[in-house]
Amino acid sequence: MTTKQYDILIIGGGMVGASLVRALDGQGLRIAVVEAVQFETRTEPGYDDRAIALASGTQRIFSGMQLWDRFELEATPIHRIHVSDRGNFGFTRMDRAEEGLPALGYVVPARVIGRVLGDALRASEAVDFYCPARLSSLAVETDSVTAEILQDDVTEMLTARLVVAADGTGSAVRERLGIPVSESDYGQTAVITNITPQLPHNHVAYERFTDTGPLAFLPMSEQRCSVVWTVQSAAAEAVMALPDDEFLARLQERFGYRLGRLERVGKRQAYPLRLIKAKEAVRHRLALVGNAAHTLHPIAGQGFNLGVRDIAVLAEVLVDAVRAGQDPGVLAVLKRYGDWRRADHRQVTAFTDGLARMFTLPLPALGAARGVGMLALDLVPPAKRMLTRLTMGRAGRVPRLARGLPL
Repeated sequence: MTTKQYDILIIGGGMVGASLVRALDGQGLRIAVVEAVQFETRTEPGYDDRAIALASGTQRIFSGMQLWDRFELEATPIHRIHVSDRGNFGFTRMDRAEEGLPALGYVVPARVIGRVLGDALRASEAVDFYCPARLSSLAVETDSVTAEILQDDVTEMLTARLVVAADGTGSAVRERLGIPVSESDYGQTAVITNITPQLPHNHVAYERFTDTGPLAFLPMSEQRCSVVWTVQSAAAEAVMALPDDEFLARLQERFGYRLGRLERVGKRQAYPLRLIKAKEAVRHRLALVGNAAHTLHPIAGQGFNLGVRDIAVLAEVLVDAVRAGQDPGVLAVLKRYGDWRRADHRQVTAFTDGLARMFTLPLPALGAARGVGMLALDLVPPAKRMLTRLTMGRAGRVPRLARGLPL
C-alpha cells in the first residue's frame, strides 16, 4: 500500500474545515481533507432553508478570503438587535449606526455557505478531497502524523506534518487521541424552523429570554424569520408534535406581537443542547478548531463565528511559520494559535453559558435585577459597545483576514 504525503491533513470537510482550506489556498501547502458525509447537492432556495447568522467580523474574514461576494446576493443584513426578558421590563438595543457599519451581521442560508465553500474546496489544486471517507486510525509520531482512512472499501494511508480536527462535536480525532472534554447538559433542546410574521422584520434580529430558555428571531429574505426556540428537553417531543396552528400559537405566546401575528411555519428540527469544551486545543502535530474544540449554546449565535475566527488565526500562524522556515506541526508553533485563541474562547463561552443559565432562573428578585442590568447596558454606551464588539467578533487581537488583509 502506498502512503500519500501532505503538509496538512484536515479531518472534517464541513463549513469550518472548508474555510480553513480556502484560507490556506495558494500558500504552497499540500493539503488532504477527509470528510465522512457526502456534500448536499441542493442549490435551489426553499421556504425551509436553514440559516446561519454571520457576525460582522466573520463577514470580514470571508471578504479577506475573496468569498463574500458569493454570499452577499442571498445574505440578509441585520441592522438592529433587540434583546428583552419576557415578563420583565428590561431591554437592550444594538444598532449598526452606533458601530458605523452597514450591518451588525448577516443571515445567510446554510446551503449557500456550504455550496460556496464546497466549490472553493474542490477547485483548489493543492487539495486532495476524500469524501465520503472515514478515519480508521490516527497515530502521532515525532515528525509526522499517519492516518488510515477507508473510502469505497479501499484503505488509504496518509501522512502529514499536522492534523487539524475540524470534525465537529463528536470529533473522532479528539476521541482517538484521548483529549478530555468538560461537558454540561443544559436540559434544553433547540427547535429550529422558519416563520412568516404579519409585519415586516425591517432587518431587526430579536433575542428574547424566557423561563424555558432563549428565543431568537433572525431576519431572512422574503420577510421570513429564522427561529431558534429553546425549550425544556422534557417538553421538546410534545412541541415538535404540535399541529402548525398550535405551534404558532404557543410561539406567539412566548414571543409576543412585535411582528404582528405569526402566519406561517415551516418544517421543524430539534437539537439537544450541551456545552462541550476540549481541555486541550493543541498538541504536538495537532490543532482543534470549531465544534471539535468548543460546542456552545446557540444563544447569540456565536458557535460557527467562533469557529471561523479559529481558522483565521490558525491559517495566519501556519503561513507565518512556513514562511519563516519552521515546521507547522511542532508544539511551539501551534501554541501560538492556542494562546491567541484562549481569551476569545473563554469570553464567548462564559458569555453564552452565563446568559443561558441566568435567564432561566425563576427568582423574582433576579428577574428585576436582569431588567435593571439590561436597561443600564442600553444607557451606557461604552459597556454596550464592548458587548457589541464581542458578539461581532471584533474584540481583542484581530487576525489579518478579519482586517481585510491577505495572509
